[in-house]
Amino acid sequence: MTLKQVASGSEIDERLAALYTNVTAVRAIASAVEGTIGPKGLDTLLVDRFGEVVITNDGITILTKMDVNHPAARMVINAAKAQEEEVGDGTTTATIMAGAMLTEGVNQAVKGVPVTRIIEGVRKGVKRAIEAIQSKSRPLNGLDDPLLAQVALVAGREHEDIARLAVAASRMVGMDKLLDPKFRLSDTVLAEEGAANEVFLGVIVDKERMNQQMPKEITEARVLIIDDALEPEEMEEGALGTESGFNRYMELQQEFRENLAKLVGIGVKLVLVDRSVDSVAEEMLTDAGILVLQRVSSREARQVAEHTGARPVKRTGLKKDPADIEKYLGHANRVYEDEKLEHVRVLGGSGKPMATILVGAATEEVVGERERIAKDAASAVQAAAKGGVVPGGGAIELAVVREVEALRGAMRGMSAYGVECVAEALKRPLSQIVANAGFNPLEKVGDVTAAQMEKDSHALAIDCDTGQIADMLQLGVVDPTLVKVHALKAAGEIAEAILRIDTIIKKREDGDKPATPASPGHADF
Repeated sequence: MTLKQVASGSEIDERLAALYTNVTAVRAIASAVEGTIGPKGLDTLLVDRFGEVVITNDGITILTKMDVNHPAARMVINAAKAQEEEVGDGTTTATIMAGAMLTEGVNQAVKGVPVTRIIEGVRKGVKRAIEAIQSKSRPLNGLDDPLLAQVALVAGREHEDIARLAVAASRMVGMDKLLDPKFRLSDTVLAEEGAANEVFLGVIVDKERMNQQMPKEITEARVLIIDDALEPEEMEEGALGTESGFNRYMELQQEFRENLAKLVGIGVKLVLVDRSVDSVAEEMLTDAGILVLQRVSSREARQVAEHTGARPVKRTGLKKDPADIEKYLGHANRVYEDEKLEHVRVLGGSGKPMATILVGAATEEVVGERERIAKDAASAVQAAAKGGVVPGGGAIELAVVREVEALRGAMRGMSAYGVECVAEALKRPLSQIVANAGFNPLEKVGDVTAAQMEKDSHALAIDCDTGQIADMLQLGVVDPTLVKVHALKAAGEIAEAILRIDTIIKKREDGDKPATPASPGHADF
């Protein structure tokens, strides 16, 4: 039974009105991204009120840029953001499975299954499915494993040049860095119009020299990062109107010059400043041959600090003795400005290895999409390094259906119907992938299910080029295990959260007076 049939039929009653409304909103969100999944998925055109357009195949971009007001739909988008933050991929799969899980949940509720029992079954089904996926996961044999390149290629939507960059970057930073929970390989991706594809050990700061008199290139650079403005200490407004205030102002100016002289004396060659730089500082540092970059983003400053070994310091820290300031300095073998691309590169840092993936784009219109593709590939590579891989193309989800259905058969009570919701959701990725490729999803899902059982293989799915059953591992269609696990977990959490909503009430704005009930026991909503 479809949602339309539920809505138009007599089966639905007042108790399910909130559920139906919420599930309809979630299904609308899922419909917006389901056409993008798989190798034959198409792009989506997003248009804002000014006529600016974004053409993308990226699920999280579509979800976050959609004009959405419904609270249930916003819950889905927030869950997708969490999925993106956690593993950097799989948001489309999570959204599609959540929609399917909830659709089946409504169908079961209409038949009379208590929602609490459905939720119980969803929890158990998701738990069993995650265990089954993890049991079928294959760890990578190091960063030279050929499967890593295939992971990058699949996540990178078959852009071989981008896949190569992501894999090369992972090898540069090494396994220890990839396993660091604070490190995101996708943060090293930068796309620029007119740039050549490359990956290198170093960091790009998307800023130019403060002026043309500063050196364009420096070697063996001592690096200082100021997490503040490079200006004299501020005085209270109106203080200059008194003699003591003016004297204090002159003292601060002199102290500031002395602090700058310390930087020159200890051999600082590169200064990154979080905010603005005073004209006096610019002049003195320029005369000393020091390269200064102002208003550097916190992300770029953090990357430079990690790569060079520098420790950010506040401007008050410049009062310290020169020997103490030196403890905050980092080192880079080479720093130079690329005038064509209008950025500065910091190479050969003495800190931790930091790779940069620079993706070129022919036109401004495709820069954003090339960057999104590269970030997906980089995220998938890191996730695969952390948790191994499983067959892609919807194969692993369909294989897990059998274990979930076995759980359902062994259960007693109405919570078994909730397990059925998870089974239906697991069929959805393969169904949508083959539909996007132009094949009959019902037929192909049935064929693959039979073939997997006959050959006892969890790697069989559909070759979207031929429509024939094929082994995804042999085709090189693999996905990171963590992406699959987190997508299923996110779908289950979304489904449970939506199913638990029994009533929708419009909340009054803060400051509004409560409405006076028209009669006892009745409030005006």
